[in-house]
Amino acid sequence: MPVLHIPGSVRRLCLALLAAALLFGSVAGAAADEPGWTAEPAAGGAAAARPSFYLAGPAGTVLEDRLALTNTSDRERTVTLRGADAYNTAGGAFAVRPGQESAGAGSWISFGAAATVKVPPRTRAVVPFTVTLPPAALPGDHPAAVVATEDGREVGVRVDLRVGGPTLAALTVEDVSVRGKGAAAVVAYTLVNRGNVALAPELALRAEGLFGEVPGRTARALPVELLPGQRVSLTEPWPGAPVLDDVALTLTVTAPGAAPATATASAWFVPWGLAARTGAGLLGLGGVTAAALLLVRSRRSRREPPAYEEPVPAGSRAPEHELTGASR
Repeated sequence: MPVLHIPGSVRRLCLALLAAALLFGSVAGAAADEPGWTAEPAAGGAAAARPSFYLAGPAGTVLEDRLALTNTSDRERTVTLRGADAYNTAGGAFAVRPGQESAGAGSWISFGAAATVKVPPRTRAVVPFTVTLPPAALPGDHPAAVVATEDGREVGVRVDLRVGGPTLAALTVEDVSVRGKGAAAVVAYTLVNRGNVALAPELALRAEGLFGEVPGRTARALPVELLPGQRVSLTEPWPGAPVLDDVALTLTVTAPGAAPATATASAWFVPWGLAARTGAGLLGLGGVTAAALLLVRSRRSRREPPAYEEPVPAGSRAPEHELTGASR
């Protein structure tokens, strides 16, 4: 079979072209993975960038702000804008509701004729919007968001709305229980925001066992912002849980401006594996003891003669009678 000989210069050129092709493919793939556009609060003049919107006013007023859409790609983008209600997920995360389910603060947000925006390539567009606070809006915080959608991709920008009037910070802790054991033990509980302002709660855990205080958890900030009227279910790691004890737990939750909330629970810690082995051992020991007692009794019954009554002379024996009727 003939062998094809390729000059070294040609081989080097081929390798260079292959490397360039691979590099171009990786760059193109990375560019394809990029979202191509962003949405954020528009900065006014020399003001610093804002992570979210904050708007406040009395009920019945109209508030205004602006959203910045930046197209970083080489093609035109058509972005649809809407308002949405915000809420806590069961685990405490901040989330927004679909458009058809937003009947609260999200429905107060309007982009008017700019609900659909075409953004040219490499262009930044600033879109104004209004927030109309209803005359009957209740005082306090009303979390919402501005949602931008394009080709199935959604970007939400948080909107913190506060309606003027009296505010109340209040929360409760409920449904306390212990899951797991040892270093893997966790305390499960539910937090409920019963006020009308968002809360940043802190939690402390105190435990008292049969033999004194058990290591708990000092107060620490929880990684959740509890929105008004929301309920979240959380767990707290408890690495200091005992191995064998009957423990009374006290959870104390605090938040700025709110009265401390407490809840109690009890937990019985038993190393069931050791308990099962110990129980089996005790049962076995009891069986051996019972068998030994039976053996001793049987041996005694074989060695000891039966106890006889003193013999009675034949002549002095009382006659035997058959009882067939009434006594005389």
